[in-house]
Amino acid sequence: MKSKLIAVLALSLTGMAGGLPAQLGLDPLQEWELTYQNGIAAIVEGRIITREELRKKMSPLVPQIMRESRNAVEFEQRMSALEREVLQNEVDKVLIVKAFNEIEEMQIPPNVVENEFENMLVENFDGDRSKLLEYLRGENKTIAEFRREILEDIIVSVMRSRNRQSQAEVSPERIESFYNENKIRFYQEESIHLRQIVLKPLADESSQLLLQNAQKIVEELNNGVEFADLAREYSQDTMGKRGGDYGWLQRDELVPRLQEVALSLGKREFSEPFIFNSWVYILYVENRRDEGIQPLPEVRDTIERFIISEISRENQGRWLERLRSDGYVKYYL
Repeated sequence: MKSKLIAVLALSLTGMAGGLPAQLGLDPLQEWELTYQNGIAAIVEGRIITREELRKKMSPLVPQIMRESRNAVEFEQRMSALEREVLQNEVDKVLIVKAFNEIEEMQIPPNVVENEFENMLVENFDGDRSKLLEYLRGENKTIAEFRREILEDIIVSVMRSRNRQSQAEVSPERIESFYNENKIRFYQEESIHLRQIVLKPLADESSQLLLQNAQKIVEELNNGVEFADLAREYSQDTMGKRGGDYGWLQRDELVPRLQEVALSLGKREFSEPFIFNSWVYILYVENRRDEGIQPLPEVRDTIERFIISEISRENQGRWLERLRSDGYVKYYL
């Protein structure tokens, strides 16, 4: 089967380049699908997972992998990796549902399944039950089987979340150790949080007139009016409605003229009006970050969240390994 698959894949990719399969009118996707029509992929706790099931799960990703693969060997490698990933997910799903059913106090209320069913009906089938039934006929499924799949997906989500949670407290020593060992992760370029007001000439309006109008805005700034409020009122660029907020920008994200003015400003300072490409600008630096390694106090929360996430991922990995070792799983690929 493996050699047949490689041969098919080689022809498929050749066809994409206008070779023999294209001349014969063969569809590369159809050729790939033929290799998955029959056969058992795995048996899990008495439940058979077929290669056809894997094909249906994998099919949406095949065109993208075809486009991105440079040759038949790479395509085959990526498809094999995808197949293993999809199969493992399906195996884990059966084991997780079994584990859920063995916990007497855990139940999924029927209304939760019904709500998800209605959501899927609206989102995937425009609320049209006839479209759902047509889809199910194509998949050779009943409404009851569709609802059971929804229930199982909910169970998997609940159980993964339950076993992902970590009550671990991360010690200050562990956070500091992580910081010292990974300082390069916390290097940052010099950057500024920039707002700007832009005035554009209307009809024959001169630059000098724009400057005069801009000077009136500066007077309001000097009187304590918030820059964001004035930007919403006066700025004529696309960010005006957002208070002129361009967010955090690094040096190389600004054109040289704006870079020169903006980087000369301190935190919470605004510039004098200036002309650039016939428009008048007033810049405001809301905040700034210096180039270098961020100090530990600034990244402590980030590190703690990362470590907790890693602990949770490890906990879930160990949980899944226990389910796999305790359950009956036989692979046929």
